[in-house]
Amino acid sequence: MLSGDAVKLTFTGDVTRSLLIVDDDAPFRTRLARAMEKRGFNVVAVDSIQLGIEVAQESAPAFAVVDLRLGDGNGLDVVSALRDARPDARIVMLTGYGNIATAVAAVKAGAVDYLPKPADADAVESALLADGRPLPQPPENPMSADRVRWEHIQRVFEQCDRNVSETARRLKMHRRTLQRILNKHAPRA
Repeated sequence: MLSGDAVKLTFTGDVTRSLLIVDDDAPFRTRLARAMEKRGFNVVAVDSIQLGIEVAQESAPAFAVVDLRLGDGNGLDVVSALRDARPDARIVMLTGYGNIATAVAAVKAGAVDYLPKPADADAVESALLADGRPLPQPPENPMSADRVRWEHIQRVFEQCDRNVSETARRLKMHRRTLQRILNKHAPRA
């Protein structure tokens, strides 16, 4: 984990629970590292592909969580280095830019799962320790399609700094239609 300007690049303690986190979003990386340490992982968290590859080659962690897009390149380079150093490593890719093509590329490169950001520590731990089932169990009370649509619109609206015109353009819908949707209450789950 990062402490000030010093970066811990080697694992101390239980190497069977060694976890490399590579993410350039410092607050997210720090929160995830702390949460995973509380879950019993031996964590090294770095912010660049260069450091991620260095740790992968020197320490070959058992687990890794790697962001797809980093400031200095593509997280798939770290995945490849991890696969070369330790073929049985369990790697989870994180990204805020999820689509089918990048998910396929991540899995082909050697990731065992692909999660959208921001992912919580429970989802990351579940993906890292998955028992090989292709899909997780379905939720007891899944959201309705209307609720999923509402949540997506709200997320894009917030990402566009609550700008209705920009949100409508990105969602490819008429601005007035979007305004009507935003003025309604959220549908029930």
